[in-house]
Amino acid sequence: MKKTTRATVADLLAEKGKRQLVQIFCATPDEAAAAHAAGIDIIGTEEQFVTPAFREAAGSAFITAGLIYGAHVNADEYIRAGFKAMNAGADAVYSASSVEIIARMYAEGLPVVGHVGLIPSRRTWTGGFKAVGKTAETALRVYEATKRLEAAGAIAVEMEVVPDRVAAEISKRTTMLVISMGGGPGCDGQYLFSEDILGANEGHYPRHCKRYRDFAAEHRRLQAERTAAFTEFRRDVETGVYPAPEHMVRIEDADFDAFLSDLPRPG
Repeated sequence: MKKTTRATVADLLAEKGKRQLVQIFCATPDEAAAAHAAGIDIIGTEEQFVTPAFREAAGSAFITAGLIYGAHVNADEYIRAGFKAMNAGADAVYSASSVEIIARMYAEGLPVVGHVGLIPSRRTWTGGFKAVGKTAETALRVYEATKRLEAAGAIAVEMEVVPDRVAAEISKRTTMLVISMGGGPGCDGQYLFSEDILGANEGHYPRHCKRYRDFAAEHRRLQAERTAAFTEFRRDVETGVYPAPEHMVRIEDADFDAFLSDLPRPG
């Protein structure tokens, strides 16, 4: 259901254990508008996408702006970027930075979402793009990382590609919202990327993704139509079909004759 009142951090935290929140990553105002119209609770995006147009399109949806890992290298830079995103219309920021940096952002009043499990920017430490927490030892590490983020003041955590039973038990043991991306239904919300929902990618899709449309096929069709239209335009120019009389501006004969009379002879 489409909501009319913009949610606060307190509103979302009050939903923990009551219902599943729904989050979609959007990259454009059009996607943000569609998410708002569909009644999506949270829109995830990247810091550079949060503009007045994006905020307006998102309506009452809660926006989490991702602070790009590696683009900022210390707490001061993260804090500066966080406030910039908030001033542009975000309601919270996402960060895969250290708990020390997240604690600094929390101390400045920035609502921060952390990340545990498969963290793409740190995947080399966990063996690449694969599940994390499939053994007792690694599952405990996911729990401990979650509790460290909680202690640092994070309001929520993305839990990516963690066994569903592990994710459910961790979710019961933290006051933060646990948003699942491949962590099963025992978390506090479910998160997918718009391009995966829309089927806009070619090739591999992660196991946890579900495609609801086939935009890739539509993109291929549109590209073929685009090429055909450009080809027809070129042929029309080459054969003199374009421009036709209806594409040209006319001048009255008397005015044209007067114009000619004022011109020097050619050459």
